Amino acid sequence: MTRFGLVVRFELRPGRAEAFDAMMRETVAGIATHEPRTLAYAVHALEGEPDVRIFYELYDDEAALGEHEAQPTTRDFLDRVDEYVTSVDVQRLHLVTATGIADLAGEPGSSPRR
Repeated sequence: MTRFGLVVRFELRPGRAEAFDAMMRETVAGIATHEPRTLAYAVHALEGEPDVRIFYELYDDEAALGEHEAQPTTRDFLDRVDEYVTSVDVQRLHLVTATGIADLAGEPGSSPRR
């Protein structure tokens, strides 16, 4: 199985960070509840850039990303995101090695859990 991920950079509209973060707390709660093949989904604020958010997303495989994008929580986010952002930059990732991700324990190329 090939793990697949994204790093997404969102440039937010001035004054919209708090509302965007509230929306993301709801979105992430839905992901945690309904998406077992989403292995990690983290939203970060960028130090020194209050109107930037960085997402790190890790999925079982590219099909799991499709499942994620079809979920009602994600559809709601995608329908509303333009209210909050001025630009989005998406980078596609293929996992080489990692630690701290339970589903990777024991896979070839994974680091041992601590």
